[in-house]
Amino acid sequence: MAKTGVIYGINGPVVSLAGDPGFQMNEMVYVGKENLVGEVIGLTSEKTTIQVYEETSGLKPGEVVTGTGAPVSVTLAPGILDNIFDGIERPLSKIAERSGYYISRGISVDSLDTSKKWKTHMTVKKGDRVLPGTIIAEVPETRAIVHKVMVPPDTEGYVLDVVEDGEYTINEPLLTLQLLDGTEKKLTMTQKWPIRVPRPSAKRYPATRPLITGQRILDTMFPLAKGGTAAIPGGFGTGKTMTQHQIAKWSDADVIIYIGCGERGNEMTQVLEEFSELIDPKSGNPLMDRTTLIANTSNMPVAAREASLYAGVTLAEYYRDMGYHVAIMADSTSRWAEALRELSGRLEEMPAEEGFPAYLASRLSSFYERAGMMRNLNGTEGSVTIIGAVSPQGGDFSEPVTQNTKVDVTELMKFRKMLLEETGKKYSVNDLVLKATAKCLRSHPEMLVSFDEANKQIIQRAHVNIGMAVALDAGLITPVIRDADKMGLDQLSATAKDLASRAKENKLLPDEYKGSTITVSNLGMFGIETFTPIINQPDSCIIGVCAIEDELALNAEGGVEARKVMRLSVTLDHRTLDGAVVAKFEMDLRDLLQNPMSILL
Repeated sequence: MAKTGVIYGINGPVVSLAGDPGFQMNEMVYVGKENLVGEVIGLTSEKTTIQVYEETSGLKPGEVVTGTGAPVSVTLAPGILDNIFDGIERPLSKIAERSGYYISRGISVDSLDTSKKWKTHMTVKKGDRVLPGTIIAEVPETRAIVHKVMVPPDTEGYVLDVVEDGEYTINEPLLTLQLLDGTEKKLTMTQKWPIRVPRPSAKRYPATRPLITGQRILDTMFPLAKGGTAAIPGGFGTGKTMTQHQIAKWSDADVIIYIGCGERGNEMTQVLEEFSELIDPKSGNPLMDRTTLIANTSNMPVAAREASLYAGVTLAEYYRDMGYHVAIMADSTSRWAEALRELSGRLEEMPAEEGFPAYLASRLSSFYERAGMMRNLNGTEGSVTIIGAVSPQGGDFSEPVTQNTKVDVTELMKFRKMLLEETGKKYSVNDLVLKATAKCLRSHPEMLVSFDEANKQIIQRAHVNIGMAVALDAGLITPVIRDADKMGLDQLSATAKDLASRAKENKLLPDEYKGSTITVSNLGMFGIETFTPIINQPDSCIIGVCAIEDELALNAEGGVEARKVMRLSVTLDHRTLDGAVVAKFEMDLRDLLQNPMSILL
């Protein structure tokens, strides 16, 4: 009788049971009245923790969880190729027939077609001794790939009976074995294998044979070995997915496993549309004949992302055991890591760097280390190559570039003193920098741009709206001086002081810290000699004002005199601005500050 437990806590995809119902770690379970698929991930005498691979909305405490007695596994048999699965190997075509375009909760379908008959050629005869991995039959799975039915890795014995060549389903017995302990066992085309357990091999070879990707720049500059691992880093829209598409289409791998882990649905749609139309240059057959797609898109349950990568690599190892070279496209491992972070947060685990769980590195290793060039148990050679896409946090891979300029502010300080003596008004250095920046931007409208992430395009901004960084106890805030280029020094100074004062009193209106087109951050008042200011998105540029220092310099007569100097640290977004463009702006701003009378002209 199946073991059961009762739900007492639900936190998103994480479900807790009271006590210990007798489940095993990594056991597959059915959760609630709708039989949602889940996996045991934590066991104590007081509590059992389960991650659910489906949406848990509507689930209530008191509902029953039923164990299966087996770990989360994939079905290995003919029918894997030219198919598309979700993260736990449920065929999406069958799901669509049952529930339409959206996956119904708790839906249960066979991973592979159990009614289709496959043309089967037996390769063993009565009396043969078979070892783990021995090929017992050959099945033309597609026009490109012959599926080789193997003895499970934990089975060995003598053939007592074998069927004739013919057509059989994946669950029909093909032969009867007498095991070494004297018992008998019938073998079918089907194996079940736990996704978190690597399939065994006889020997791991050094990665010395190249995987020809079909992309000349990669094969020339960044060669990849069969059985190796590679990462394609980049932010959103930089071409990671397209690069993987190209490698999948043109590489000399025998089998492609494409895992869409947390990617957008339109990207998987593109894979389906393109791959179904492409002709394999090696065989002349459709590319899908040697491809399997695993789709766990961004709108699917987050916990299933964790399973999708392991399911994909298990399928790859299965075809490797047949003697094929398999390439995995994992798109993307960053979304998988984000899923681990979310689940870790739900479990209330102590976070490590960037909020990721402390065990992220070991999980990544356990996945990538399943790649390799192997001698299989049956004496054949095969490989699994893993190519993963990696995105930085925040989706912005563009490293900001900071340029530093030294400004002689001796005359600026004299000018400031003169204004105080003649007008009685005390203008700060920041006031004068803001005024000079506003004036300089009039002749450099190219600086007023931003990057539209949604549409992947550069937008020209029309107004000189200067964000002014103000330090609060809770952090920085950037109130905005709108149309600063149209203000005189008096008005600009008064506006800056008013915004800073109300920011510190938490009296700013929401619109008063939005809409900047460039930002000025002044840490010079704290004595900071130089720093790298962080861009205030969606601006493309931020100016860092550093401390004023005394410096000895040669004068026109060749004598030495003390001068006052200040550095400007300008950080730019290289997606929208070139260093040369910003350098011209910096030089003009420097000239204004070194000739302060021109600021007011």
